[in-house]
Amino acid sequence: MTSKLERVAGLAMGLGRRHLADYGATRSRHDFTQRQLMACLILRAYLKTTYRGLLDILAGHSGLRGVLGLEEKLPHFTTLQKFSARSEVLEIADAMIGQIGQWSLRQQTKPGKRAAVAMDATGMETTTASAHFATRAGHTRRRWAKLSLTVVCGSLLPLGLVMDFGPTNDKCQAFALLEKSFAHPARRGRPLLYADAGYDADWIHELCRGEWKVESIIKPARHKKDGTLGGTWRRAMTPQHLQQRAYGQRWQIESFISGLKRTTGSALSARKDSNLLKEAAIRVLAYTLNR
Repeated sequence: MTSKLERVAGLAMGLGRRHLADYGATRSRHDFTQRQLMACLILRAYLKTTYRGLLDILAGHSGLRGVLGLEEKLPHFTTLQKFSARSEVLEIADAMIGQIGQWSLRQQTKPGKRAAVAMDATGMETTTASAHFATRAGHTRRRWAKLSLTVVCGSLLPLGLVMDFGPTNDKCQAFALLEKSFAHPARRGRPLLYADAGYDADWIHELCRGEWKVESIIKPARHKKDGTLGGTWRRAMTPQHLQQRAYGQRWQIESFISGLKRTTGSALSARKDSNLLKEAAIRVLAYTLNR
């Protein structure tokens, strides 16, 4: 029987076939393919371990080595480190996530049924000290890796991912996230988009409905003293309208974020800014393949 770990490795290898050439350079030693190395990075994120720890696990798991095609030889831990430092790793992980999400969105779009997507953002710590410990110690949490996500409701698979460093307003990443999620030539149907008050702005409604034909359902934030709302679309987001459009489905993005942090952890281990973002993206991909 195939273990969950072997299944994740197999999915990583299969997904990498479309996005990675066998070798990154024609004059390299060609000991290991890029798919094998990328799959190792995904397994490392899934297992919440170090490069050395991953190699120890592979050394004692013949079935996993077989899935990865590493029966004869394992890479040195520095080989994995050097591969993860490449600038294109983030782009590759992002493309893999997008491929999975677009497939899921098409699966959820059926005759007589509209697909739904939920959007939100979360932070991952850039230090191993927990936010609770930092607060108790009197330290101020000044910076974190911010992940802005869209998730396909029903399948709970990510559709788009944008990363930055917080604190920032959620609207700062909204355009890039929406474009990644909905500006796909193969997309069908007119999906619903659920988002919380952090994305409340008439320009977001206008973009969704005018540019990408997406019906945006966003809980409004009331800033006026009399409780009234400005803007054409914001005024339409009444409690009755939200209930009618099944706004409660927005919880699915919260479920995905919670599962991501339980499975892969909420603190990143990298130190350089570029590596922090790569590690966060690979964790999202690892958790997605686990689902």
